[in-house]
Amino acid sequence: MKLCQGQIWKQSREYIRIVRLERHEVEYKSMTSLAAKEGTRHVTSKKDFCRLLKGAHQLQPAKTPNPPAVATPLPLR
Repeated sequence: MKLCQGQIWKQSREYIRIVRLERHEVEYKSMTSLAAKEGTRHVTSKKDFCRLLKGAHQLQPAKTPNPPAVATPLPLR
């Protein structure tokens, strides 16, 4: 399992968002609704956090409809 800051996981009726991710520690926010953005913050070890996520599934980030265009450099003469 690859953890990244900002990931959102759903476990039964609860949403879990990773707020801060360090080498051995994770700070996460536990919310009942994504729209309200209100919840409680918790700090735990990475090992305990992975145990907490057992049975949860990760929500996919929203896709951007039109990705920004990348400027191509002009050839030198």
